Amino acid sequence: MNLNVTIVENEQAFDCLAAWRIIGEILHNPRAVIGLSTGQTTKNIHAIISDIYKQYPFDVSHVTLFGVDEVTYVPREYEGACYTMLKRQLIDTLGIKEENFIMPPTLSDDFENECRLFQAVLEDRGGIDLQVLGLGTNGHLGFNQPDTPFESETWLSAMDEILEARIRKETKTPPEKQLGGLTLGIKNIMHARKIVLVAKGSSKAGIVKKMLEGPVTTNVPASILQLHPNCEFILDKASAELLQSST
Repeated sequence: MNLNVTIVENEQAFDCLAAWRIIGEILHNPRAVIGLSTGQTTKNIHAIISDIYKQYPFDVSHVTLFGVDEVTYVPREYEGACYTMLKRQLIDTLGIKEENFIMPPTLSDDFENECRLFQAVLEDRGGIDLQVLGLGTNGHLGFNQPDTPFESETWLSAMDEILEARIRKETKTPPEKQLGGLTLGIKNIMHARKIVLVAKGSSKAGIVKKMLEGPVTTNVPASILQLHPNCEFILDKASAELLQSST
């Protein structure tokens, strides 16, 4: 299988390349619908996009940005909410209009309906042109944890235990109150016209190898990306160190 894998020399090159993939999509398609991810891997990518935009403004007036997932049952103002992270890191710095920043709420009495609404809005805008994805250490995509069916659509998932424990502590959420994550399903992600997955650091090396060189299995949700017709995997040397093709 011929996969599109790009291995870069260092973290700065990694961040710049990924940032230009997003900028390039906007320049190519001024009405692009672009899905973003939050976390340590994408924080610097967003900062580079913001810096380039500040120096050389480009047209974002018709671009739609959204987050692939959102933490639920926490205040939207919580610093770990995807809405808040994306708004601070990119939405405000680019001056994206409120109606062009699509995110599900963190609080709702009917999350099943919120899932339907979130998916419907993206479909009404023509579907996803570019989806940027991070890679969980267990292979999760968005909040789609191992053993999530590949045919899943937007749904309310459980979080991995480590992330839930951290969020519960930071938000002082009592044990009896359930935390979760509203996420695009794997089927939704696979319907994106273009995907860029970013992974860096030696802690990701094992799961990168499983994702790219192992079987396509729900045990490693990201392995399904082997079957996407237009997916680029951007890796640094550390995350790619176990790949046969990198030696």
